[in-house]
Amino acid sequence: MPNRAERRAQAKRSRKGEVKQREEQARSRNGVVDEYALQERSRRLEDNATGEWVPSASTITPSEPVNPNYNDPKIARAPHSIRQWFRVVSWTLIILAAIAFVVVMWLPSHPMWLIILVSVVFIVGVLSLFFTAGDYHHNPNLDDNGTAV
Repeated sequence: MPNRAERRAQAKRSRKGEVKQREEQARSRNGVVDEYALQERSRRLEDNATGEWVPSASTITPSEPVNPNYNDPKIARAPHSIRQWFRVVSWTLIILAAIAFVVVMWLPSHPMWLIILVSVVFIVGVLSLFFTAGDYHHNPNLDDNGTAV
């Protein structure tokens, strides 16, 4: 039997309800069966696996390294419509404007009109991408739900 101080402390905790809740949770977890472990054991028995389960690195066999064939017309196609040519021009404007930003940044004295010109070229390149973007149904980087792959 616990001494008097321990009984008082336990009575105080029980009035707050902390110990009671913890004891009930512990009792309710006592008889619970781990379903995942049972399912895993059942699966291993079906596979006739013996011994304790040990994690394996991978079950995928290594395949040969992928060397893309850039002569394949499906991989690298030249732009074949006006929209795709405008898209190439848009990306060219964006890249040239980015290079111009770096050059202008390192000039000791740069006129304001040059900074405005570079900014306008960059903005025109980015905004033109919105107009030259194709239909999302024809985007090979999207799955059936429209999620990027």
